[in-house]
Amino acid sequence: MSAISVSQAVVLGVVEGVTEFLPISSTGHLKITEGLMGIPVDDTSVVGFTAVIQVGAIAAVLTYFRKDIVRIVSAWGRGLADREERYHHDYKFAWWVIYATVPIVAVGLAAKPLIEGPLASLWVVAGSLIAGSGVMWAADRMGRHKRGEDDTGLKDTMLVGGSQILALLFPGFSRSGATMSTALMLGLDRVAATRLSFFLGIPALTGAGLYELKDALGAGVDTTPLLVGTLVSFAVAYASIAWLLKFVAKHSFNAFVVYRILVGGALFALLSTGALHA
Repeated sequence: MSAISVSQAVVLGVVEGVTEFLPISSTGHLKITEGLMGIPVDDTSVVGFTAVIQVGAIAAVLTYFRKDIVRIVSAWGRGLADREERYHHDYKFAWWVIYATVPIVAVGLAAKPLIEGPLASLWVVAGSLIAGSGVMWAADRMGRHKRGEDDTGLKDTMLVGGSQILALLFPGFSRSGATMSTALMLGLDRVAATRLSFFLGIPALTGAGLYELKDALGAGVDTTPLLVGTLVSFAVAYASIAWLLKFVAKHSFNAFVVYRILVGGALFALLSTGALHA
């Protein structure tokens, strides 16, 4: 029997869609929500479910940025056949995204028992939410915000892509938060940092979702709640992406920093009083 009902899948789909690309940690919010609903956060089927519904959010990115993705993939394909095309930024960028995905895949496979075991604790989530907010606050103030998307290079992409490992190991740190903060420290403006975070998340999160699919189904997750959660995640994530790009064009990350601290503090309080179990 599945550990997650259809109604719970709707709630988790909304949480995933809202938080996947905002720098507030989707994994952390999903674990908190699961804990509040009495769902065992370390259950194999639950871990698989949360990974699979991320594919809905990734589908939203693919849909929202479809023109950019077609342009980049087309440039990559032309470059494979024509040496002259290899000087174009889009061709290089496609390879950079591939290179930058290798570290997180390697760490994800090697540290899977640790990630799904001790590091899945809500205590880790609470601490990571607060620690990540400090990193984000510093990055937003230290960054020069002068470099655009066309100014990115291999070094930028590798460093930003590698920072995803922080969120992989410490749920609550936030993949988006880690990548955006790193990009800001490298001098990118907020919109460029946000778009780079989106593009780097596509292969990593899609791969994780597909990898976990067989485990989720094998562990007893019913296909109906899985499908519902994924569809809800897609719809909500699409709206969230559109909102975030407009927001960062005119605002700092202060609102996210404050929100993360409040949620992390509240989570510590709930865990300390026994109102919520880790």
